[in-house]
Amino acid sequence: MRPDLRDVARRIARDIPDGAYVNLGIGLPTLVADCVGDGKEVVYHSENGILGMGPTPAPGEEDPELINAGKQPVTLLPGGAFFHHTDAFLMMRGGHVDVTVLGAFQVSETGDLANWATDDVTHPPAVGGAMDLAVGAKRVLVMTTHTTRDGSPKLLPRCTYPLTAAGVVDRVYTDLAVLDVTAEGFLVREMAAGLTRDDLQGATAARLSFAEDVGVLGQRE
Repeated sequence: MRPDLRDVARRIARDIPDGAYVNLGIGLPTLVADCVGDGKEVVYHSENGILGMGPTPAPGEEDPELINAGKQPVTLLPGGAFFHHTDAFLMMRGGHVDVTVLGAFQVSETGDLANWATDDVTHPPAVGGAMDLAVGAKRVLVMTTHTTRDGSPKLLPRCTYPLTAAGVVDRVYTDLAVLDVTAEGFLVREMAAGLTRDDLQGATAARLSFAEDVGVLGQRE
């Protein structure tokens, strides 16, 4: 059974170290902001000029002037700050972001990331700050579905879409598995409950290897 994407977001939150400065990409990665427990301090950064974002506001409490880079309403924690987006990009390019969580259209077995353009003419290309984050963040995590809506694999030997950055992805979290990018390709660390290795390989174009102690994705601690 596939875990809920919020369970995937919770799994990512577990891997974010206490005290980290983190940028969450547009789309699925924004779910992570609501999943970090009270015992951990994470400072969220947005490339439109925010440092210290809090959880998603409750319905009816949204501030139209307080939004993230994806134009979604956010909150601000005590000590949070606003600044010019140029300064936000300087933080990204200067190596001051510890972790970025990005969405993806494709990831290759060598860690190449494609997340800004496809061959779908109804969805114009939009790179935003993804290129800067992919090369500037100290650790790049990807959150995505394992396949497209039509069942096509997103984890490939080589990306067929234009690259955002080459060889940058450290770990991939999907609704089927958690996978590290290693020198030998994708290494499966966790799998959804009830999924076999053959099932996972069948949904993946790249060749997979499996850790000796593969865990269960979505199993809460």
